[in-house]
Formats: sequence, C-alpha cells, structure tokens
Amino acid sequence: MYILKLNPVFKDYLWGGTKLRDEYGFESDLKKLAEGWMLSCHKDGENTISNGEFAGKTLTDVIKSNPDFLGENGKKFEYFPILIKLIDAKDDLSVQVHPDNEYAMRVENEYGKTECWYILDCDEGAELIYGFNREITSEEFKEKIADNTFLETVNKVKVKKGDLFFIEAGTLHAIGKGILLAEIQQNSNTTYRVYDYGRLGADGKPRDLHVEKAIDVTNCVPPTRSTEPEGKLVSNDGYSNQLLTKCDLFNVEKVSVTTEYSGIADNTSFVSVLVTDGCGEIDNIKLNKGDSLFVPAGYGEFTVKGNAELIITRV
Repeated sequence: MYILKLNPVFKDYLWGGTKLRDEYGFESDLKKLAEGWMLSCHKDGENTISNGEFAGKTLTDVIKSNPDFLGENGKKFEYFPILIKLIDAKDDLSVQVHPDNEYAMRVENEYGKTECWYILDCDEGAELIYGFNREITSEEFKEKIADNTFLETVNKVKVKKGDLFFIEAGTLHAIGKGILLAEIQQNSNTTYRVYDYGRLGADGKPRDLHVEKAIDVTNCVPPTRSTEPEGKLVSNDGYSNQLLTKCDLFNVEKVSVTTEYSGIADNTSFVSVLVTDGCGEIDNIKLNKGDSLFVPAGYGEFTVKGNAELIITRV
C-alpha cells in the first residue's frame, strides 16, 4: 500500500481559459483547459496512476482490485463517491441545476449531484449565480424561462478568494467569468442547462437546454447557507487548518502547511490531497502546485513537509 499520484483529465469546454496551464503548469494538447478532473473514477474521465506498481492503471481498476482502499465509509456507496475538479471560468458558465439521487437514478440511470465550490482566485468584481433572490413558483420559473426574463429572479453574489458555496442538488447555480475554483462533488456528470446566453457549441449550433427536467428538480428559493467556510481557522505548530464543509457525502478542509503537517488515513475513509499552491513532499513523494494524491484507507499517518496550500477531502 502506498500513496497514489494521479494524472488529471482535462476538458476544453468553450467557457474555459488558460490558468490551469499558465499558473499550474499542466500540459495538454487542448487549447482551453476549462476543467481538470483531479480525482475521478467517472466513465467520462478516469484518472490514471503515475507512480509505483500501479503506474499506468486507472484508479477505477486499482480500487476494483483493492476495495479496502475505499474505507468503511467509501464502501457504503454503490459507486466511487466523489469527483474533484479544478475549474477555470474565463467566461460565464451556463445557468444550470443538478437533480437529486432519486430523480437522477430514475431518469438518467446515474446518481444526482450535490457539490461545493471553494474559490481559489477571482477577478475583481467577479460574481456567480446562487439560487434565487426571492421564492417563486415552478410555474413562474417556467414562464420566465419562456419569456427570457428569469435572470431577473436569480441571486447574484460577488465572490472573493476563500468563499465556500455549498450547492445542494436542486439549487440553481452558475459560475461567473473570472473565477478559479475547486469543486468537490458527487460522482455524477448529470447537468440540466436552463440558460446559456445564446452561445453556439463546437458544431456551430446552440447548445442543448434541458428546461423541462430543470423545472422538475429546481428548488425555486433563495439560498440559506453562508458563503463562509463552516469552521474557524485553527493555527497549529507548522500548519493551520479550517473545515470548509461537512455533509453525509464528503468532509472537506483546507490545510496551509508552513513547515510540516501530519494527517491520517484510517480504515474509515481514503484521503484526497489536492495541492492548490506551493510545493513540498508527502512521505518522500515530491509535491507541486496542481498535484493530486490518493491516500488509501488504512494507510495510516502521512506527513506533508514544505510550504503548500492543500484541500483535504474524506468521505
């Protein structure tokens, strides 16, 4: 058993930019790097291993052969539980919504999607859409989509570095231009577009909208959660940490290492370590900005040395 270093999978969606290449040093033949899938066993983009005896294999195959790597909590899910991305929005993303598990399994044969966003960086004045600015009925939602006035009812939020948005399934949302973020989500790729600014896809045709399904699943209410991390910043010898969010799907914290940090991967869960800034090493594996590591459940204590910003995720 050892710590697995993952090769990301990139997506070149039309709204993407170049920060993942320019600031993180990722290499790809794609012109735009809209998303980097940093921890993924999803069929639409599976990570491969870059180090050790499993080098070249997909994380999916490694876990199939070593199910204990998931831990007790991970084994409770019928699928690999989470998907972690880096997202660079040079332009506005479509306004969209994700279904819950019940609807998604019934209609799409895939689980639903609850997610969280942690703002890594943003342009001055950048904003995103997060729910509605007032409660409306599904019928009013449908009417305003039809007459192209529904943007009057959305909740627009100015963002800053360090904000945390918890996007529960059924929440209308859209990442705005000029935002770089980390997304931790359920392992699903089901998205219903409501509005796409009249843009054309790579084929020169308007991208598909999914209005009827969106109306079925959208909770047409203002958000109730704060955009601040759930926990307070705690200073320790050699590092500081802060709980970003915790739910029945994932537990996410930010760790800022100044000299040394020790964590543990016990038998309850694997640990995802995503390096969002800085450099160092984890148990003698070199770390750089943008690296993604999978620490198998049961590995025990691991140590990060250096000067680095980390997002640590467990299930």
